[in-house]
Formats: sequence, C-alpha cells, structure tokens
Amino acid sequence: MSTLHWAMVAPFILALFVPFLYKYVRSIHTGWFILPLPIALFVYFIRYMDIVQQYETVTETVPWIPSLNIHFTAYVDGLSLLFSLLITGIGSLVVLYSIYYLAKEKEKLHHFYVYLLLFMGAMLGVVLSDHLITLYLFWELTSISSFLLIAYWYKRERSRYGAQKSMLITMFGGLLMLGGFLALSVMGDTYSIRELLAQSSTFVNEPLFSVALLLILLGAFTKSAQFPFYIWLPDAMEAPTPVSAYLHSATMVKAGIYLVARLTPIFAISPLWIWLVGGTGIVTLFWASFLASRQTDLKGILAYSTVSQLGLIMSLLGVGALAFHYNFAENIFMVATLAAVFHLFNHATFKGSLFMVVGIVDHETGTRDIRRLGGLMTVMPMTFTIALIGSLSMAGLPPFNGFLSKEMFFTAMLRVLEADIFSLETWGILFPVLAWCGSIFTFLYSFLLISKTFLGEYRPEQLEKEAHEAPVGMLLAPIVLALLVIVIGFVPNILSDTVLAPAVYAILSGLFMPGEGVEVHITHWHGWTPEVFMTLGVIAVGTVVYKTFPRWNSVYRRLPERLSLNHLYNRLLESMEKGSLALNERYMTGSIRAYLIYIFTAIIALLSISIVLKGQWNIEISRLAPVGIYEIVLAMVIVAGTLTTLVSQSRLTSIIALGSVGYTVALFFVLFRAPDLALTQLVIETISVALFLLCFYHLPKLKDHGKGYGFKLTNAIISIAVGIIVSTIAFLSYAYKPFESISQYYVENTYEKAAGKNMVNVILVDFRGFDTLFEICVLAIAALGIYGMIKLRMTKEEKLEK
Repeated sequence: MSTLHWAMVAPFILALFVPFLYKYVRSIHTGWFILPLPIALFVYFIRYMDIVQQYETVTETVPWIPSLNIHFTAYVDGLSLLFSLLITGIGSLVVLYSIYYLAKEKEKLHHFYVYLLLFMGAMLGVVLSDHLITLYLFWELTSISSFLLIAYWYKRERSRYGAQKSMLITMFGGLLMLGGFLALSVMGDTYSIRELLAQSSTFVNEPLFSVALLLILLGAFTKSAQFPFYIWLPDAMEAPTPVSAYLHSATMVKAGIYLVARLTPIFAISPLWIWLVGGTGIVTLFWASFLASRQTDLKGILAYSTVSQLGLIMSLLGVGALAFHYNFAENIFMVATLAAVFHLFNHATFKGSLFMVVGIVDHETGTRDIRRLGGLMTVMPMTFTIALIGSLSMAGLPPFNGFLSKEMFFTAMLRVLEADIFSLETWGILFPVLAWCGSIFTFLYSFLLISKTFLGEYRPEQLEKEAHEAPVGMLLAPIVLALLVIVIGFVPNILSDTVLAPAVYAILSGLFMPGEGVEVHITHWHGWTPEVFMTLGVIAVGTVVYKTFPRWNSVYRRLPERLSLNHLYNRLLESMEKGSLALNERYMTGSIRAYLIYIFTAIIALLSISIVLKGQWNIEISRLAPVGIYEIVLAMVIVAGTLTTLVSQSRLTSIIALGSVGYTVALFFVLFRAPDLALTQLVIETISVALFLLCFYHLPKLKDHGKGYGFKLTNAIISIAVGIIVSTIAFLSYAYKPFESISQYYVENTYEKAAGKNMVNVILVDFRGFDTLFEICVLAIAALGIYGMIKLRMTKEEKLEK
C-alpha cells in the first residue's frame, strides 16, 4: 500500500493497541499515547498543499475485490484535503482536550479512544475514497462509531436513546444512499467518482438520474441533520463534550456536506438538485435558529445552532450549483461555493471552541442549565473570553472570521434574485428573506449563550460545585481555535490559495479551462453594499429581539408538542415496537412445528409461483442415470426408517430409526463416490444420535394434541407437498439447462488456481470463501450476543446479591 493508504488505516491500527496501553500503563492518561497520531497525520496532509495549490490531484489504488471491480482507491484534491485537515487538526485538539476532560481514574478510556480512532479513520475513508462502495463502507462505519461514542455513558438512559436515534436515522439514510450509488454506477458503468464526474453530462436523460439524486440526497440530509432529519443531533449531545466538539461541529455532520459538494458536478444540471439542496438548507437554517433560542441547556443551544449552520452551508452549495447553468466570464454564483467552503472551515473553528467552553462550564460548575448559571465572567475570565470570541463569530460580527463568511453568504443569497431559471425569478426571494431572518435568530442565541452564562448575577447556591477557572491543559485546545477565529478574521487570505481556491475548484470541476484557476480575495469592506445593510439590520433587529426576549419567548410554549418531529419519531418508534411485539405474539408460539409450517408453506408457495411464471414444464428422464439394486435397497431402508420414526410410540425406537436414515444416506454418498461427504455425514449422524440418546430421559413428554387427525392431516399435506414441489423442481432443472454447468470450471481450475486436489475443500475455502467468511461472522456475532446477555444477567444477579 502507498503512504496515503497507510495514513487512512493508521487510526484503525492504533485502535488495536489502545486496550493494552490502557491496561498496562494505567499511570499515564491513554490520550497521551493517542495524541501523536492525529498530529502526525495533520502534518502529513499539509504536505499535499503544494500539490492541490497547483490544482493537481493524487491518486493511489490498491486492488481489493477485482472480480467485483472494487478497489481501495485514495484520492486527494482540494476538497478532500480540506476535510482531511479538519478531521486530523480538530481531532488533535479534541484528543488534547479529552486528556484533561476525562479522568483516567473514573472513565473507561480504552473504550473512548478506540471509538474515537475508529471514527477518525472512518471519516478519512469517506473523504479520501474515490470508489463509491468503499465510501459507503466508511460512511456506515462513521454511523457505527458515532453510535458507540454517543452511548459512551451507556448507563444513562438519555445516552442510549440519543445513540439509538442517531443510528436509526443516519443508517436509514445511508441504506437509501447505497441505492443511489448503485443507480449512479448503473448509469456510468463505473464506481469511480472521478470517472462519473467525467461523464456527468450524459446522465441527465437517464431514467435512473432522478432516483439516484433523491436517494443520495436522503443519505446526505440524514447525516448532516437537515430538515426534517435534524432531530437526532440535539439528542446526540448526551455524548461527552469532546465527542460533541469533534463529531457534531467539525466532522461527522459535515460528511453529508462533503457528499453534496463532491457530487454537485453530476447533479447540478437538474433543477431538482438546486431546489432540494438550496431550499432544504435555507429552511433548516431558519427553523433550527428559531428553535435554538428556546433551549435552556448550553449543549442544546449549540446543537440547534449546529443544525442551523449546516443548513447555511447546504443552502450555499445549492445556490452554487447555479454556476453550472451560466457561462459568464465571471460567474456570479461561484461566490456561493466559495462561501460554503469558507464557512465550513470557520464553523469548525468557532463551534469547536464553543463546545469545549460548554464542556469546561459543565466540568467546573456541574451544570449546563442556563437558568442556574450566570455571572461566571469574573470567576472564569479565560473561558469567558474564548466564549465571547466564538459567539461573536457565530453571530457574524466583525472582525472575526464568521463575519466574513456570513457577508459572503448574504452576497450569494442576494444573487439568487439575478437567476432567471427554475422559477427563481419569483420564488427566489425566499432565499435572502429566510437567510436574513435566520441570521437574526443566530444573533439572538449567540448573545443568549453569553449573557445567560457569563453575565448577570453569580449564584453559587444554584451550582453543584464551586465554580473556578479550568486548568491550563483544558483551555489549550479552545484557545488555539479562538486564535484561529481571530487570525482568519484579520488575515483571511492566508487560506485563499492554499485551502479555499483548490476546494472550490474541486467542487466546480468542469467549469474551468485547462490551466485556469480560482481567484479568491477576501476583504472586510466592499463599500456600502446591500450585504452591509443586511448585517446592520441583523444587529439592530437582533438587539431588539434580544432585549424583548422575556416578553415574547412564551411563543415557544404555544408550539404543540404533539405536532413536533420528535413526538412523531417517538410515536413512530413506539408503534413499530408495539406492532412487532403483536406480530411476534401471533406467530412466536414456542412450537417448532408451527415454525416449520410457516417455513414449508412459504417454500411451497414461492416455488410454485416460480414454476408457473417460468412456464418450463418439460421433464426429461431419458438422460437419468440407471438405478441399480443397491440404490433400490437403500431407498427402501430410508423409507422404512422414516415411516418407523413417524409411527413409533417409543422415543428410543424413533431415535434409532432416524439414525438409520442418516447412516443410509452416508452409504448413498459412498455409492456415488463422495467419501468426504460420507465421512462428514457419518460423524454428524453419530454425534446427533449420541446426543439424542444422552438427552432421552430429559425430553418433555409428547402432548396429547399431537395425536389428533387434524394435526396429522396437516403434517401429511405439508410434507407431501414439499416432497412433490422439490422433486418437481429437481426434474425441471435437470431438463432445462439455459447455460453450461459450472462444474467443469471447478474441474479445470481447482488445482490450477487454488493449488488443491480436493475439489470440495477448494470450493468451500477458496472459490466460495466469502460464504465461509460470512458464516464465521454470523457465528461471531451470535457469540458476542450470547456473551453480552450472560454479562448482563451476571450484572443483574450481582446487584440483587448486594
């Protein structure tokens, strides 16, 4: 593998050693062993800046499953590099922060860091994969690892609820997204994203185009918490604060943003894409910012603000897709894509610092409830300073980086009014209006977060512990992010050529001539533009709304809870649980006979339908092998043993008769020159008979209802029908051979390709190796489930003893 591949799998490799580090080096916080890896990866990815700055790309491929055209292809361009730097850079700060946030004496750090490394590796896999299937595998791994991180404090009911909710919604979207990927691969006859982008102009008239578009967007919207799927993100805040700072501000929730940005050149030609991406994003921005102001939990405020900011970025990507419909010398809609990329970076800095600040407040006061907080500015001056910088940037006020990207956001929304396609000349007014209204509520919740926490009266009696400033180690990571907020605000163009322009170039691929690049120049002042007046309006109206908030916030209580999306989710989940329980009670009767009736009835029905639909009624018996006297005798023995098993009144007799059937089948294998199968059958039959005999005296008595005529008649009908249908299928399949048998392939290639002389063994281990692998996986999953049930039972018994 290449160095790039090793960088992608390095977090998974380190995760294998974390439990041993935690177990044998308990005197040192496990995080200190983890921290060097994200730092090293961050430094490694910085090396690619010189390459992407020249608008070049790096591709490394390792064959994975060549027969299915699945390869582990890593691809670095401006967009993937931006995300890689965020994943490793923010990851480094989160690990540093967690070292001081999570006490090594109280927390199971090996669990935390294994899950965190799994997530880091999965996110790198998502943004660096060029193959749709490998991207999907990493995508689902982010859902699994985030589920484990959210449920880290699994003894808390809300943690389990939030983890389950996030997993159900994001994996539901991921499964639909897989369908979109398959549809896309059918249209392009490839799984390579680069190859799909190259032929994107041919897809618009394909019948699967809209299907792929909708399914992929559902996956992106669920992952990036867009309306109406945003409801999982606030409940995911039950995770430890380092998890919230990492997953829900900088990485996981932006996976959907990445996917939309990456596939924009393919789907931007469709008005459906522009309206769904842009419209959903702007609605999410407004609605989530409105709901954020009603929250009383600091993490709740940040959760809804994250949803709102993600909607802002998504709306910019939707508007930026208009660039593919205009051939201006200076395309006025490219600014939307630039604003999306810039705000994506800025959001990671100010929101990451704010999450860490909230964690510090919770850690040092014992609460996140703003109704109990206040006056912490004098007690925690450094924390207050960091929170002030992050909040003002989030509100979009100068001179911080959030102001610059917010101004560009307003510019992009105003330029929607200049579009004359897809009914934007009329309905496009909704974009700047909702953007401005959403920004007012963003201003409101930003100032509520500061004022309710740090200003006002200090009330130590309301706190669970005496408040004090956090240790320097816990402040280091948010200080770094706050400094980035300031530096980027004052010197924004240090990112222009190295990060922003290459990312925009990657998103808008196909719009530039060879050798042509993107010119990015960001300044604070452009004159008295409409954007400036929109910002002044946000400040003025936002101040009034903030001052009058106690008078009108009762409007939130008038919103009917039973009409909320959370209530709908809970009712839907409850209905599904009740429905499944009711269904289980109807057919899970504990009777093996009943289960066999269901199975055999389904087999009879499905095979009968298949025979009728196929319409092949030709039964050819002339080519059947001759039946000798030995086969006749053995068949009669099997029939006799089977009938004896059915009619015998003694269990001992039935067991012996059933064993005779199995041993006779083994003799058939001997006659047909299959000694391996005969030996296997003999071993299995011997074990089965021995176990039956050992358990003979412990078996329950036969029930009387088994002797009724209806009981026996049902058994007879189903057994005869199964015998008839299976025999019919056997004769029909023997007569109807649409293609040559695969057996000759195994004869010719068993030794040549697998270096084995035993054909059966080679088929099981090599040619059908995935079957064996999946069987082992099923057994492993069952074993883990049984182990978990035993552990839970032991835990309950220990509690009862205490």
